Amino acid sequence: MLQDAMDAMKRGNQPSADLTKLELPPAPAAEQGPVKAWHAPVSMFSYMPAAPDPNPLFLEKRVYQGSSGRVYPLPVIDYIERIPHPRLWDAVHIENEFLRLMILPAIGGRIHVGVDKRTGYDFFYRQNVIKPALVGLAGPWISGGVEFNWPQHHRPATFMPVETSIDRDPDGSVTIWCSDHDPMARMKGMHGICLHPGRAYVELKVRLYNRTLQTQTFLWWANMATRVHEQYQSFFPKDVRYAADHAKRAVTEYPRSQSLYYGIDYGERARTGVPSEETPSQFVPDGSYPPNDLGWYANIPVPTSYMIMSSRGDFFGGYDHRRRAGTVAYANHHIAPGKKQWTWGNHDFGYAWDRSLTDSDGPYVELMSGVYTDNQPDFSFLAPGETKSFSQYWYPIGDIGVPDLANLHAALRVEHSDGLVTLHLQVTENHPEVRLTVRIGELEIARWTGNLTTVVPLHLQFPINVASGSIEVTLTDGDRCLLRYAPEEIAPVPSPTVATEPPLPEEVPSNDELFLNGLHLEQYRHPTRSPEIYWREAIKRDPGDSRCNLALGRWHLSRGEFPQAEKHLLASIARFTLRNPNPPDGEPHYTLGLALYYQERPDEAYDAFYKSTWNAAWRAPAYHRLAEIDCTRADWTATLDHLERSLRAETDNLNARNLRTLVLRRLGRAAEAAAFLEETRALDPLDIFSRWLETDAPPQTGQLLLDLAFDLVRAGFLDEALSILAAPIPDTIEVEPILLHLQADILDRLGRPHECVAVRERARHADPTYVFPSRLEELVLLSKAVQENPGDPHAPYYLGNLLYDRRRYSEAIMMWERAVALETSFATPWRNLGIGYFNVLLDPGGLEGVGLGLDIGLSEKAAVNRLLAEGAPAKVGFVADAVDLGVGGREEGAEEETSGCDRKKGSHGVTSRAWAPQKEAAHCWGVSMKPRQPGAGSR
Repeated sequence: MLQDAMDAMKRGNQPSADLTKLELPPAPAAEQGPVKAWHAPVSMFSYMPAAPDPNPLFLEKRVYQGSSGRVYPLPVIDYIERIPHPRLWDAVHIENEFLRLMILPAIGGRIHVGVDKRTGYDFFYRQNVIKPALVGLAGPWISGGVEFNWPQHHRPATFMPVETSIDRDPDGSVTIWCSDHDPMARMKGMHGICLHPGRAYVELKVRLYNRTLQTQTFLWWANMATRVHEQYQSFFPKDVRYAADHAKRAVTEYPRSQSLYYGIDYGERARTGVPSEETPSQFVPDGSYPPNDLGWYANIPVPTSYMIMSSRGDFFGGYDHRRRAGTVAYANHHIAPGKKQWTWGNHDFGYAWDRSLTDSDGPYVELMSGVYTDNQPDFSFLAPGETKSFSQYWYPIGDIGVPDLANLHAALRVEHSDGLVTLHLQVTENHPEVRLTVRIGELEIARWTGNLTTVVPLHLQFPINVASGSIEVTLTDGDRCLLRYAPEEIAPVPSPTVATEPPLPEEVPSNDELFLNGLHLEQYRHPTRSPEIYWREAIKRDPGDSRCNLALGRWHLSRGEFPQAEKHLLASIARFTLRNPNPPDGEPHYTLGLALYYQERPDEAYDAFYKSTWNAAWRAPAYHRLAEIDCTRADWTATLDHLERSLRAETDNLNARNLRTLVLRRLGRAAEAAAFLEETRALDPLDIFSRWLETDAPPQTGQLLLDLAFDLVRAGFLDEALSILAAPIPDTIEVEPILLHLQADILDRLGRPHECVAVRERARHADPTYVFPSRLEELVLLSKAVQENPGDPHAPYYLGNLLYDRRRYSEAIMMWERAVALETSFATPWRNLGIGYFNVLLDPGGLEGVGLGLDIGLSEKAAVNRLLAEGAPAKVGFVADAVDLGVGGREEGAEEETSGCDRKKGSHGVTSRAWAPQKEAAHCWGVSMKPRQPGAGSR
């Protein structure tokens, strides 16, 4: 079949639907257990992305999924192949008696296939081709299956590879672990797809670990897609009465909307029917459900999101009435309140997107499950060294219809009419002896006892012999209650409050509100409004305001402005300790310790970190920082004491655990170190630090290698860091110069100046393509490199990229000017300067180089020399593409046209070279982004 498809492609024909059918390989003979897991490639026709743009993109005011669409340090891909080709994809397969799944490690570790072996139903949308569109944060994104999104939505690494491992537990369950370090914040995310023997559900085990030194914000959404048509219905818990848009900027009734939502007057639909212009050409509703019911895919004509908030239910899902099958999503609502549906809409615009994302598999909806979040954007905090772990579940259901209640044990639908009660029940594991009871009021009207299997749903009907009363259905297995449904006890959820725009800082009445408004903008990563101006207004009114000085200290720290951070943090501490030398919050001292550490003042940092340990909330990260400084002093006893104190507060902190293993080895306690390392490896088999400790094999990608090297350097293990940096690594193209600069810095610290100079020279000549540094450690490292090797044109270019991303524009421009002064043929910093001059210095002269510099047919050096010889200003920029991508700092009022429509997935240019930033309906406080007129701010 594959050869037939290839022959068709050679004849210039598109592959037909039957040729693109994805075939799943059988389990190998060696897999004999009830749960089988194995690696086996699969062949799919694939539309592959082009190579990324080698230029850094500074999309500072881009709106994406309601929050910041900043893409740096990721390179952007702006083109997808228009003709597919057969491609083998590495896949990990897992199955038990009832379910079969396929995971694609190369595309974010997503579940690509989920099939119910009992019925053949694809309970996750199965894509038979790989057909990305330019929807992702950095370009390619595919639909279907289950996508795991963190620390923002969509996942920045959605089309990037993850590491995998297969973990087999003694109880027979098997977990496919997928792990990566977020390319933006460098936090570690890991999800494990687990099947248990004898259970017809998928468990997703998630571990989110902040391996950085600062508090980070995050959200987690698992996006499950299902195939839809006019007989597909989404369902939510029975307490739901309302749904909200992104950022709660609009609210409507649910399931039957009575209002205007996303530009559609659903209330008028209910009264007079569907207007002709909204009538779909496909998937036409058959009239069996009201035209304003948002639960039915076919009723929604435009791209639409709706999110359910504050429900006390643990389940939701979708049901295919044509197939008489569906999917239930289950999670603990106390930490997993997020329940959302997204659709492209049942109309021409949606059909166009269906064609852009698949060849023949048709439309889908996404039923998204959010943990520590109930909206988009809605971010929570993850402290330094903190791990959050949780589970989510999905399972297919059969011909029971739309359930009224579902949990991990069973799904139940109750029909109560005409003197009869009809029950439809399906369980997720076999129960040889269960009892099902039905009560009306205080009277038990029916009881059934028997065997329940996952294969055959139960359908029962009982007469009602009492006049009135509330119904209660209970399913028990011995003394254990598996499920209880009492609809009269369900309290409806009140309507959410619609979000409002905060006033300008000078109009805010109190410092408390100024602090909270700024915190909101920071926490939610607002794309167009800065938190800083609210905090500065507060300290203008009260220079000693403790919270706003702390916030400004954090803000400056994140920008790498360490002296300014120190100034504000000292002011915060001064107010906090004005009356009481022992403040209730350790964050100001901890953050001050970081500012001092980055200024290479370890003794002062040590004192600040120690003071922060007085507060329980900061014991874990502060003792960890103290232990790292202890290591640099070779004070192993103090190190071990501080690590044990840190781990008592945050047991799962992988870096603290690994540092403890290193210290135990230094103390000669090898057996204890080995046992502790084994525990850590069991906790996270894909942790790069513990894997290196166990195998002596460094990470095989450059960014992971940098993460580990910086961890070792911070704790003073310089020889170990130098050893891994010198190891041959296959994938270092985007970090080779940084790796060399770090080697040189270590050699300098070790007192090996001649080797240091030689390595710095190698760094100078290393390929600068795709080198987009982003860590604070890299900022410090490159600042040293610029000073130590003033003739290197590349180090200031790298540093300029990082500074511009942190919005330190003037300093970035100075670095790029230095780069082009040292190497006039270096095109990329010329291009960057054009961006900086135009957007920051407001100098249109920055565009003069577009038509003159780097002319086609001229070498780069000849073009630049010609410009300089002709007296053109040095402010030339290679900005032919970049100035039209919304970059730069002039967009004080960057806005977005929402028109009540969530343009979630991107612009129309699906396969166009002219990649356009995604038009997500933004959290922009109701202001609209209209196309700019010429000269009206940055492009």
